[in-house]
Amino acid sequence: MEEKKKSLRGFAAMSPERQREIARKGGESVPNEKRSFSQNPNLAAEAGRKGGQNVNPAKRSFSQNHELASQAGRKGGHASHGGNKIKAATTASE
Repeated sequence: MEEKKKSLRGFAAMSPERQREIARKGGESVPNEKRSFSQNPNLAAEAGRKGGQNVNPAKRSFSQNHELASQAGRKGGHASHGGNKIKAATTASE
């Protein structure tokens, strides 16, 4: 079976330097006071509420299943805080 190669077009065909240059311009277009949720937790909370309001209540699985939300939070915490690194280190030392 013959594999068909996809041709790179647009953004994907650009050099990494050119991609970064374009991405940087996008970030600069945002006003400083709205640039980072980490600088303004109230702005992050407001954005989260707006996003949640746009989801059909029947499809809000976390609001209907708190155990599912807890599992997802734990999984995210392990991923962002190196939970896998700790496990890998203990396995390697055994």
